[in-house]
Amino acid sequence: MIELLREPDLIRIGPLRQMLEREGIRTFVRNENLAMVEAPIPVFQPALCIVEEGDYERAVALIREFEQPVGDPSEEVRCPACGETSPGTFAHCWNCNGELPGGAAPH
Repeated sequence: MIELLREPDLIRIGPLRQMLEREGIRTFVRNENLAMVEAPIPVFQPALCIVEEGDYERAVALIREFEQPVGDPSEEVRCPACGETSPGTFAHCWNCNGELPGGAAPH
């Protein structure tokens, strides 16, 4: 067992855990039930852990990739299929669902 990160808010841990599990990395959350306790002591915060130590490097790389910004929301991208513009964070056109050039990669 290796701890990847501690986070007082389970809302951040949940998506990371699901992403790692989808990639075949077995995980568990230590101190999950203590998330409801308002103890600002880091040792008691929920911690995302992996079961197999050999998965550590891959898990860290996946988390870094997952947390990278996925486009500039202030920048618009024009759809080559229908000509409509969509925010730079979209991977597909809002109008026709066509793939956008340079659009955000879905997680």
